[in-house]
Amino acid sequence: MDARPGDSDWIGLVDAPLPVEEATTWATTPGSGAVVSFLGVVRDNSEGRPGVTGLTYEAYVDQAEGRLHRVGEIVRNRWPAVERIVLLHRLGDLAVSEVSVAVVVSAPHRPEAFEAGRFAIDTVKEMVPIWKREHWSQGSDWAECGHDVVSPSPEASPADTVHEAQ
Repeated sequence: MDARPGDSDWIGLVDAPLPVEEATTWATTPGSGAVVSFLGVVRDNSEGRPGVTGLTYEAYVDQAEGRLHRVGEIVRNRWPAVERIVLLHRLGDLAVSEVSVAVVVSAPHRPEAFEAGRFAIDTVKEMVPIWKREHWSQGSDWAECGHDVVSPSPEASPADTVHEAQ
């Protein structure tokens, strides 16, 4: 999961708090006039489930890591000016307000950084097989906002993807 000098992508699944500040610093390069970050954070509620106390994330690690790398490839194909990409997702038990996913994109200009960052998080949510179990005052169960995992073409947006059989 650690970024190495010379790498342009920092991608991985993590079972400890995400290194958000380190990732943002790493993504900032001399040529990047824009660094855009998105942090997904555990909130204290979910539709029909008030009082959420935490989440548990699980994944098919090999497949999920491969898909995270694929998202990075697609971002680079669509926005060649992107300098660095961070795609980190947390696994395991998280409390309210902890960061579950971090996307950081740097580019020479803000339009590309914003577009690439938005596409990256939307595509991670659509095509990476990571599931969350919600814990709340009434019990614990898998999140109800689940969807089929999809496999996009290199040019596709998440809405244009083809569903895979599960």
